[in-house]
Amino acid sequence: MKNRRHEEILDIIAQRPVATQELLIQLLAERGIKTTQATLSRDIQQLSLVKQRDSAGVYRYTLPAAAVTEKSLFAESVESVDYAMNTIVLKCRAGMAQGTCAAIDQVQHEGVVGTIAGDDTIFILVRSESDAKKLSKKFRNELLSGR
Repeated sequence: MKNRRHEEILDIIAQRPVATQELLIQLLAERGIKTTQATLSRDIQQLSLVKQRDSAGVYRYTLPAAAVTEKSLFAESVESVDYAMNTIVLKCRAGMAQGTCAAIDQVQHEGVVGTIAGDDTIFILVRSESDAKKLSKKFRNELLSGR
């Protein structure tokens, strides 16, 4: 349940400005997830969310800086995402894999056992094929939204 709640929180804040925990609780409830303020507060801390002023001057919850760095590096360097069993393979532009891999490590995606990068390829070992499928989908979405 916690993993789903975390995914929904990240999805909500990516789609619209959310300035208060009360609003976030309401938006989660609309998606069928009931939670308390105390639980949400812990979730925000675990996700390392921060409140920052957006371009309109409104404070809102945002992804941690490492996640923003990861997304921008994806747009610049990753060319493809694939997985086999419990290993994800990211093909990158030449010389870009190690920096992108470091950004991925900083975000600490759930289920990741470890990463290794060469010049243009990143291998990400995850605990299960299900984890590989989920994280690959997330990475593909990041690729599409960054282009």
